[in-house]
Amino acid sequence: MERTLSIVKPDGVKKNVIGEVISRFEKSGFKVVAIKMLALSRQEAEGFYIVHKDRPFYGSLTTFMSDGPIVAMVLEGDGVIDKVRTIMGATNYKDAAPGTIRADFATDIERNVVHGSDSAASATFEIPYFFSALELFQS
Repeated sequence: MERTLSIVKPDGVKKNVIGEVISRFEKSGFKVVAIKMLALSRQEAEGFYIVHKDRPFYGSLTTFMSDGPIVAMVLEGDGVIDKVRTIMGATNYKDAAPGTIRADFATDIERNVVHGSDSAASATFEIPYFFSALELFQS
């Protein structure tokens, strides 16, 4: 059974779409096996997005991600990484398919409501960044 990390970003929390995001994942057959709301410091956001350190958007992304609370969750299911990315839609909401989370709620490329691990390797880094083994439940 595959697992992935998903985050409702600060803009999604402010728009009160936390439940809608979770509902879309659950309706697709995925189980939430860990969830928490927290506020990232700028340093914590920088650590999480360290893979993008040399990219031009790193500073604005880490500032945005530390601008308000987020909801981090671990989802479990067959093919969950790729399927969650499909449900979220393209990173650039203008390219996102109709009916995806980003097409429905995003306002720009960074304020795109959700994050999801892009690979098994990313999930392996991202899940323990937010959750200890004791916080991950077996479905």
